[in-house]
Amino acid sequence: MNSKKPLTFSETLIDLIRARHPVLMVETHEGDRVITAAEAVASGPQLRRPRRVILYTVSKGLHIPGQAGKPTSPDVALSEAVKASEPTLFVFFDLHHFLGSQGRPAEPAMVRAVLDAATAFRTGEIPHTLIMVSPGMTLPVDLEKEVTVVDLPLPGADEIETVLNGIVNANAASIVVDLSPDERQRLMQAAQGLTLGEAENAFARAIATDRRLDASDIAMVLDEKRQTIRKSGLLEFISPTGTMADVGGLENLKKWLAKRNGSWLPEAQRWSIPAPKGVLITGIPGCGKSLTATCMATLWGLPLLRLDVGRVFSGLVGSSEQNMRGALKLAEAVSPSILWIDEIEKGFGSSGGGDSGTSQRVFGTFLTWMQEKKNPVFVIATANKIDALPPEFLRKGRFDEIFFVDLPTKEERTHIWKIQLDKRLGGTSEASGDFDVDSGSLNALAERSEGFSGAEIAEAVISACFEAFSERRRLNEKDLHRAIANTVPLSVTQAEQINAVRGWASKRAVAATSISAREEYSTSGSASADDVTSWRGGRQIDF
Repeated sequence: MNSKKPLTFSETLIDLIRARHPVLMVETHEGDRVITAAEAVASGPQLRRPRRVILYTVSKGLHIPGQAGKPTSPDVALSEAVKASEPTLFVFFDLHHFLGSQGRPAEPAMVRAVLDAATAFRTGEIPHTLIMVSPGMTLPVDLEKEVTVVDLPLPGADEIETVLNGIVNANAASIVVDLSPDERQRLMQAAQGLTLGEAENAFARAIATDRRLDASDIAMVLDEKRQTIRKSGLLEFISPTGTMADVGGLENLKKWLAKRNGSWLPEAQRWSIPAPKGVLITGIPGCGKSLTATCMATLWGLPLLRLDVGRVFSGLVGSSEQNMRGALKLAEAVSPSILWIDEIEKGFGSSGGGDSGTSQRVFGTFLTWMQEKKNPVFVIATANKIDALPPEFLRKGRFDEIFFVDLPTKEERTHIWKIQLDKRLGGTSEASGDFDVDSGSLNALAERSEGFSGAEIAEAVISACFEAFSERRRLNEKDLHRAIANTVPLSVTQAEQINAVRGWASKRAVAATSISAREEYSTSGSASADDVTSWRGGRQIDF
């Protein structure tokens, strides 16, 4: 069965205007794009009767685009709009200041003026439509059934290319453009997720620096995007700092991710596969879940955005849902991208109550988006307490797979020790010299650190380096053994919790490591053999 192609913003406007929807609301910072679309629709052949376009702002009142006007209160302007004798699209700005925003209540006279205009526009002989444009508005209850919300997506590749062509043509006499077709495509992709104004600013900054536009300017445009994402306050642009080689063990998870590299590209459609939805990684704290998320961006070569669910919830009624929608819309605009939610149970683990249903609505918004998102945004979520998440979050179809990360095996600990020692003793480090990272030494360290997490191994190396620093000497093997002996690992202090997580994962998750750790822990001091008999290492995938 063929699915319908989603309607564009202009096509949606045409349908709603034809259907005599009296009041539309467009939530955007890009008022100019709304005006451009309204003018194209008003004079286009799709409407049986052409429309005028009249704007309203607090400073200029009702006015024709490009012409002067005089200040008028919005309720008076709406009363004048109702009396218009020609079919008109009224595009009103600034109404959010009067209909409730930033915690301020709506003005009753303003609410009534919109209701009166809605009634007149719906049933009047002369077809009018009111389009309210606002960067953010929480509708009063009285207007919820009268107003139709229309989504204006962030600019697509075609619109960004138009801006790029415009600024290049305007400065052609004084700049040098040195871009291959592939570099030009990457430059435009770097600008995706920006408004047209922000994209134009980014291209202008790149040109102004050296009067050239070349591949080196891609980083500058990405920096502009990073600033924009930071200003949203909800998403954080994470710069990749490592590779999968920095992650010790977790071979199953690494192979799973490597096989899906590039699956969002158009060529993948020839294999009849959809873009991957996401992965949920749960397990013992300190065993590489977050590190995998950050290194995955390097593996796939995609921007990594971190969503802080705590920032989504604010004190203003209705703004939490708006925050979530805005964050998800931005993640899609930047696509293909990776959306990372760290310790997701802290944000969605108590979606059931105590806050008048806000958590439940925000959670529902996120679930619906995960199920229906059309742009390739890969969600990587990490959780330490998987049982705290609601069951509907874990059902098949939300994530492509759920992986369990256990304490590292001996082989993985050997790899982690090598990574951490190379990191601390490499280069010009004063600590290097008296300790050789050979297989025998690493094997001894791995044996002694049974039950340690990757984070605990990293801290043991740091502690040993402090020992060497305190005596201003080189690091030796005794320092590392002493650091191990002085560390009480999580496998001891939280043995019961760890075994409970293992019990959950034994039938519900895929093991992130390719070797079961059961044999090690059945004989270690971290937990008794009886405690771990239910642990089977998770389902093994034949990669």
